[in-house]
Amino acid sequence: MKKLYLASLGCVKNLIDSEVMLGRLKDEYELTQNPSEADLIIVNTCGFINPAKEESIETILELANEKKENAKLVVTGCLSERYKDILPQEIPEVDIWSGVGDFGNIDKVIKSNKKKYFSPKVYLIHNEDRVITGSAYHAYIKLSEGCNQKCAFCAIPNFKGRLNSRPIEEIIEEIKRLKAKGYKDFSLASQDSSSYLRDKGIKDGLERLIDEIDKIEGITVRILYLYPATTTKRLIRKIFSSKKVQNYFDMPIQHISPKMLKIMRRPGSVERLKELLYEMRKEFSFVRTSVIVGHPGESEEDFNELKEFLKEYEFDRVNVFAYSDEEDTPAFKRKDKIPQDIIEKRVKEISKIVKKTTKKALKKYVGKICECYMDGLTKDNLFYSVRPKLWAPEVDGDILVNESEIENLKVGELYKVKVENLAGEDLIGKIIK
Repeated sequence: MKKLYLASLGCVKNLIDSEVMLGRLKDEYELTQNPSEADLIIVNTCGFINPAKEESIETILELANEKKENAKLVVTGCLSERYKDILPQEIPEVDIWSGVGDFGNIDKVIKSNKKKYFSPKVYLIHNEDRVITGSAYHAYIKLSEGCNQKCAFCAIPNFKGRLNSRPIEEIIEEIKRLKAKGYKDFSLASQDSSSYLRDKGIKDGLERLIDEIDKIEGITVRILYLYPATTTKRLIRKIFSSKKVQNYFDMPIQHISPKMLKIMRRPGSVERLKELLYEMRKEFSFVRTSVIVGHPGESEEDFNELKEFLKEYEFDRVNVFAYSDEEDTPAFKRKDKIPQDIIEKRVKEISKIVKKTTKKALKKYVGKICECYMDGLTKDNLFYSVRPKLWAPEVDGDILVNESEIENLKVGELYKVKVENLAGEDLIGKIIK
């Protein structure tokens, strides 16, 4: 068989599309971790913010340099879609450029040998077979594609289009199909998960989906990317009452100053936003968020308001983003831009606060017994790595285990772990059942 090297950059939604491409190509290519021996190299790019764009460009150039003679380099995804009129001229080393419309059609794209292959419609997975990567027991499930929100800083709707949700039956069928292959832990992802099915005129789509998920035995599920304006207390209570969906709330707030939320075009009041966040704390839960620092119009007073709220609320995890100036967005046109040195200073200040609140959140687990998925040995072979089923893979960390009362531990199995202490930023535990 011919060999394929695939670089999937950016978010888990990109990863799902990359897994669809692997599914389309699995009969003709086998995966390799060495790009210099690959007959086909695919880069699934991210075009969200400047650091992601830079990483995508660097990866393309590195792989163009490493590819062997007669190998094909195919670049697809968000960055190539967003800059399809510019990049093919700027990087002639790429053999085929494609966008966000042909992940399920990648074999035809490759066989076409066209320099540019851009379908007008954004691709949304349906019943396609895909090759799950990175885990033998966890898989991401895509709820929808596109976004109807109009955030001032975000260019995603420009190249991903409007919200397009998958039917509930299709998502349930995919979960059951993957369960039959041994997958038992799932993370649901989209640009805006709490708006799921609103494009079909259904306001409680996510709640209806949870009802159907609860009928499937032997799985755990968490929902990523809630949007404040379409998240309700009823949805939060539905998650609390679910037997399968974890008390996991991933809701990017971006800011807490009323003035900044208005500038950012984030609908809804600060009072309602805080009500939702404190509703999420009414039971034992995990709350993750994201904030943008240095957005145009952010005064020192706005910034201090954000700092104080992060100290007060004590999120379990926080992603801190420096504002990225993206063309074709309302924020790009504003005249009240913040100097880069001030943005960097503010990011450092916020990051210090987040480090303290994250450590405080980790301390809550000391002395507790958690149900955790076994992920295997750490790279240095000194510990076992386990993940509380409440936490999301990759982004939320793990618990290190150096002692077990159970023998013959298996990856993907659930174990009861007693968390004994916090060493620096690492939780240390013992498997007891």
